[in-house]
Amino acid sequence: MKLQPNMKSDFDEFLREEGIYEEVNDAAIKRIIAYQLEQEMKVQKISKTKLAQMMHTSRAAVDRLLSPSNESLTLTTLISASQALGKKLTIALV
Repeated sequence: MKLQPNMKSDFDEFLREEGIYEEVNDAAIKRIIAYQLEQEMKVQKISKTKLAQMMHTSRAAVDRLLSPSNESLTLTTLISASQALGKKLTIALV
């Protein structure tokens, strides 16, 4: 299936018209962050338990961090996970 060049803007507009753009966008961002963290954990062969130890937190907290459906993350938690994996968290206002 070939997408039209303006498909993204059309879809964004549809979400705005439905009043759910921010909700969907926030959920997508969370899923991307969880995915990136999990991929880096795989590359470094770090388990959830080990990451929890490195972050000085509980395994349950890491489960929440990696859960795509849990959107209640703090900046502190994201920074802690990034640093534990030797990465830098970048956030931008656009």
